[in-house]
Amino acid sequence: MALTLAERSKLIAPSATLAMAAEAKRLKGQGVAVLDFALGEPDFPTPENIQEAAFRAIRGGQTHYTPPAGMPELREAIADLYTKQQGLPTQAAQVVISNGAKHSIHNALMALCGPGDEVIIPSPYWVSYADLVKLTGATPVVIATPESSGFKLTPEQLEAAITPRSRLLMINSPSNPTGVVYVRGDLERLADVVLRTQIGVISDEIYEQLTYGGVAPTCFATLRPELAERTITVSGVSKTYAMTGWRIGWAVAPLAVSKFMGDLQSQETSNPCSVSQWAALEAVTGPQDSVRAMKEQFAKRRAYVLERIERLPGVTCIPPGGAFYAFMNVSSHFGRTLGGQVITDSTSFCLTALAKAHVALVMGSAFGAEGYARLSFATDLATLEKGFDALEVFLKG
Repeated sequence: MALTLAERSKLIAPSATLAMAAEAKRLKGQGVAVLDFALGEPDFPTPENIQEAAFRAIRGGQTHYTPPAGMPELREAIADLYTKQQGLPTQAAQVVISNGAKHSIHNALMALCGPGDEVIIPSPYWVSYADLVKLTGATPVVIATPESSGFKLTPEQLEAAITPRSRLLMINSPSNPTGVVYVRGDLERLADVVLRTQIGVISDEIYEQLTYGGVAPTCFATLRPELAERTITVSGVSKTYAMTGWRIGWAVAPLAVSKFMGDLQSQETSNPCSVSQWAALEAVTGPQDSVRAMKEQFAKRRAYVLERIERLPGVTCIPPGGAFYAFMNVSSHFGRTLGGQVITDSTSFCLTALAKAHVALVMGSAFGAEGYARLSFATDLATLEKGFDALEVFLKG
């Protein structure tokens, strides 16, 4: 008798971003020159000082197990960063180093959620949020935030969504996929709603250092004194330091939660890669010149992308305040025939753009927002120019 998958196998779907990237890779394998804007991955190499730290760790024999929650030096450095830079008094014991920020979010949800619980998620949301919630047995409660509200959850929406079963709010600022940044006042109003209830917060701040035009990110846990005991802050080195493949993220959590997350990780994965942890230590404690240089390039690309979107027929976009995504409204093209295909939704739009224009985007439906397509500008200006040239031709039918 063949093995039968457990019921939980029906709860999750493959990541749409990775699926689009895989289809783009398949076409590339056939010799097609694909212009790929699907993955949220900086195109810069990991800075040399970070690379050298990894080499030193290897040559120094730092290739063995570390404590499951991460090596003490890195946990101390992260605690110091939040205490001094963010104004959030943090002990090293509150910090759990994981195999990327996605793993940190999974651990936090496993620590706090179970069958019968509800987790409030504003949409558009990062593709993994809802499925990670489902794997705990909890139910994602998705709250649509329209373009007219700047894709921001309002206090009124949050208050209306809270029930006796509500366990957590998940918030992401700067946001993937929209690039929207909740300014301090926005977050304070949400924080006040949280503190009138019993819910906690997972604040995904992985893009915290990538903001533009004087927009400042805010660490949610610092907004009110009582929030530190109600908030799990998630971040990592992937986006800021071009270290996606090194797989180092972290969570800062109340002590009871961080202890469980470390214990869970000890059973799931043991520790994150030891060499990657030494590289991450250099990233957060070493020179930050490379971060400023990469951010300058992202800012130039953002300006170019917004200029080109204005020239795309029937496409609009709220200027992103952070991250490196443009979340384009393409719904005016639904019902049209493009590239010989009738466009009915964001999936058919993106698949046809890939097949006919050889431009890889991600459908808005994957982020809980039909009618949109996400374009990552984490690539060079020459590639962006070719991509927008191809999109212009494609959209003119």
